[in-house]
Amino acid sequence: SSEGNILDDANAIEVLSEAKIVSDEISEKQKVADETQVEIDEAREGYKPCGAYNAVLFFTIRDLANIDPMYQYSLSWFIGLFVRSIHGSEKQTEDLASRLDVINDHFTYSLYQNVCRSLFEKDKLLFSFLLDCRIMGSETKLPPDEFSFFLTGGVGVAEKEVAPPRSEEWISQKMWRETCRLASTCDAFFSLPEDMVSDIGPWRAVYDSSQPHREALPGKYGEEGSLSAFQVLLLMRCLRPDKVTPAVNDFVERTMGRRFVEPPPFDLPGSFAESSCATPLLFVLSPGSDPTSALLKFAEDMEKADAISVISMGQGQGPKAAALIAEATDAGKWVLLQNCHLAPSWMPSLEKICEGITEDSADENFRLWLTSMPSPAFPVTILQNGIKMTNEPPRGLRANMRRSFQLEPIANPDFFESCDKPNVFKKLCFGLAYVHGFVQERRSFGPIGWNIPYGFDDGDLRISVRQLHMYVNDNKKTPFAALKYATGECNYGGRVTDDKDRRLLNTLLRKVYQPAALQDGFSLSDSGIYAVPPEGPHESYLEVISKFPILPEPEAFGLHANADITKDLGATALLTETLIKTGGGAAAGGGGKEALVAKITSDVLQRLPANFDIEAVQRKFPVLYEQSMNTVLAQEMLRYNRLLSIIRASLQSLEKAIAGLSVMSADLEKVFDAFAIGQVPDLWMSKSFPSLKPLASYVEDLLARLRLFSDWYENGQPSAFWISGFFFTPSFTTAALQNFARANTFAIDTVDFEMEMLDMDEKQYTTPPDVGIYVYGMYLEGCAWDKKEKILCESRPKVLFEPAPCIWLKPTLAKDIVPGQTYSCPVYRTAARKGVLATTGHSTN
Repeated sequence: SSEGNILDDANAIEVLSEAKIVSDEISEKQKVADETQVEIDEAREGYKPCGAYNAVLFFTIRDLANIDPMYQYSLSWFIGLFVRSIHGSEKQTEDLASRLDVINDHFTYSLYQNVCRSLFEKDKLLFSFLLDCRIMGSETKLPPDEFSFFLTGGVGVAEKEVAPPRSEEWISQKMWRETCRLASTCDAFFSLPEDMVSDIGPWRAVYDSSQPHREALPGKYGEEGSLSAFQVLLLMRCLRPDKVTPAVNDFVERTMGRRFVEPPPFDLPGSFAESSCATPLLFVLSPGSDPTSALLKFAEDMEKADAISVISMGQGQGPKAAALIAEATDAGKWVLLQNCHLAPSWMPSLEKICEGITEDSADENFRLWLTSMPSPAFPVTILQNGIKMTNEPPRGLRANMRRSFQLEPIANPDFFESCDKPNVFKKLCFGLAYVHGFVQERRSFGPIGWNIPYGFDDGDLRISVRQLHMYVNDNKKTPFAALKYATGECNYGGRVTDDKDRRLLNTLLRKVYQPAALQDGFSLSDSGIYAVPPEGPHESYLEVISKFPILPEPEAFGLHANADITKDLGATALLTETLIKTGGGAAAGGGGKEALVAKITSDVLQRLPANFDIEAVQRKFPVLYEQSMNTVLAQEMLRYNRLLSIIRASLQSLEKAIAGLSVMSADLEKVFDAFAIGQVPDLWMSKSFPSLKPLASYVEDLLARLRLFSDWYENGQPSAFWISGFFFTPSFTTAALQNFARANTFAIDTVDFEMEMLDMDEKQYTTPPDVGIYVYGMYLEGCAWDKKEKILCESRPKVLFEPAPCIWLKPTLAKDIVPGQTYSCPVYRTAARKGVLATTGHSTN
């Protein structure tokens, strides 16, 4: 402190002068720092679009976990890949924006390649499309309502009221309604319904084309720049939904480039090069795939054939696997744990073991290989930090047969050439390879291929070929009956649980295992394209197979050309359903979504009738010994009452929750999400009749079923029954048999139905038959009905479902039924063709 006049204190003046200098310096430095901060902010702003772009990519791959539990990717893995792209992309660019474009382009393709390696074949195009749509959405090039229309077909959108063109059978009600909703959704299509009505010819040409997505569109829609690439997809969704998948392929190629529709091939050396001793390598399995032989061959190439230990997981195998891993980490060996999904209880232990393996603690040559089917029990940390690969069996009959001839034991010359009767063995072996391809490839046709998609694999072929070799060698005459039984009932047939699927498999084997198959040129398919070649060396069979078509026609699998449409529609449905799972279904922001759901909720509630009065029904239709149909009516109404109560309660609660008057529970949120994408909530389906319909069609179907029973109550028993309207059809058909048995004092188990096919129009049957019941409301899939001859015939082109005629079910004593030339045709409640066995002994389908 200073006393007296401060101006007389030289020291104080000196201190103050120095402080002033320091203060000025600080001010100057602050000024420079502020300028630097501005420059840093400007530079950061320059990089901001790159951050936003790559955030979109990360959240896209994160959402893949909703499709399959094995599709897991960590942020650290994503950042590591991005850093590699910074170093690996071209650096000679003019400015920052160009440099960022180069990094983004390089990283997007690098991400596509790395993620594709771990995706199943069915999800690779979907990933490209999702990536494309998310990027376009972030750049505001894809309106949310257009994307929502692609996913749901315009659920909740008001249809433009335009009458469909007359006498145009090819325009289905569904097609026209979607076209009218598209006109309301997208300005570019505002006048589409009127344009189609005014000149339908060119639109019919597009519809009939084998490649409608590549046809020039009629009128103004075909002009350059009139429609965006995505709007063409929307038009395909309405006109030809079966061609949406190839249209999506073209869309991705046009907007992102051809390389995004050409997934990288399975590359085991490449995946190995990216791994380290601390990185597990995981093969994600699919039915029919087994990468073990490919891995063992790779181990041989890497001179590790003697240093790889293989253990198949299962009960009690965990401690053995842990011991093998502990030994291998020190010795630098490889360990393969097969079928990890069979040891879910040991997976937490595996996770701890993998966390303990670091680059410091393990020999650099150590590798842990794993194989597993998709399983929610598989550790997420291993999925996120490991290297995942898929190796599926090849697609197409030609590729499948070629692969069969390159697998053990057929590929082994010592085995293939060792049979005493080479002509017989080689021809039947070729037929068996065709059977193997047939049963695997038919799965792609959905329920029309196999009712249940069985996991036929190389093991079935291997044992069947060895048995064929042994049976031909050990018998003077070829034992075709024994071969059919061993292959059709044991090897392949051991997997088959559905009796209709078994009938199909045995029919196929009867065609291949017969004396005629030993002749040169014996045709395995109706077209004659697939024929048995003359006896020759192994290479001659590969040469014959190489001449088969890459993409087989449905006739190769004994199917009508329409089966391709069914398969393609299934692919489109799978694409849209899977996209919805990734969270891409919201049409608008929260407000728009809530308004849509509130409108649907209110509409359904208003249309829902009151529950049936069961007591009034039982008074009017009491339980009678001679009339079992009265009991059926009361039971059906009880079942529908339970469903109506669930639906009404959920709708009323949802209405209150949307209005903010009550809490939105987890169950209600699921109902809300289902409504937003036009699907029937699981809460309803748990008490419902089987149905595959979307929400709007389901509600219409439910109201029609309720009308059936209210009309029955008000007007008496109908003369012809809409069989599709019953909740539990077996009780209805059993009641008809019971009425007949009681009237004639027969035991119920001695009577059965004879069927007589009637005409198509049920309204002409105004009085019920003296014996039995008239039923209608069924459809034929995979065939058609000849109304004149009253027999089954081939389907019409592009017509997948044909109405079946009315049928007279005539109860008769089972012993009096004379077998005629009839086809035993299964009847299913939905097109899924599979169900669960109920406690009554009947299938739910």
